[in-house]
Amino acid sequence: MSKRDLKKYLATLPKEELEEQLMALYNKFTDVKTYYNFIFNPKEDKLEQEAKQKILHEYFPVRGKRAKLRRSTAQKYIKHFLTLGVDAYITADVMLYNIETAQRYTAKREIRTATFYKSIYNHYKQAVDYITANGMAGDFKDRIAKIYLEAERQQWENFKEFERVYDNFE
Repeated sequence: MSKRDLKKYLATLPKEELEEQLMALYNKFTDVKTYYNFIFNPKEDKLEQEAKQKILHEYFPVRGKRAKLRRSTAQKYIKHFLTLGVDAYITADVMLYNIETAQRYTAKREIRTATFYKSIYNHYKQAVDYITANGMAGDFKDRIAKIYLEAERQQWENFKEFERVYDNFE
């Protein structure tokens, strides 16, 4: 069904039926419920703190467990933020926090897998693109530069790629 057809169909329904269908969607699909809960009670700061806590525990777990280093955890939160329409500034902050946390970890422990560094580079490029697209370059310029310089200081094998992204950002 196209958007146009759906619009026509909805226009023919009485208000009570529309309400019933919307309630059925709300009860059946958790994504719809999450969306409406966020729209009517947008606790963005709580979501941001929750995301940062989860990201931190991926690299620095509580109770001395071994770090899992799953970069997908941060990506899930970022995708969720984008879906909900969370403030762009908060989303960008979480994107950069993810990279900064990974760099704090690699400053203490060397990681030998190239896929880790490639993944962090992809996160960096995504963050820079997002920040640029949302006109927030001035707000995040220092953090973006610090991430690039830290990759160079730690002699990451792909720090030249970070440099290219940073040079295009300026």
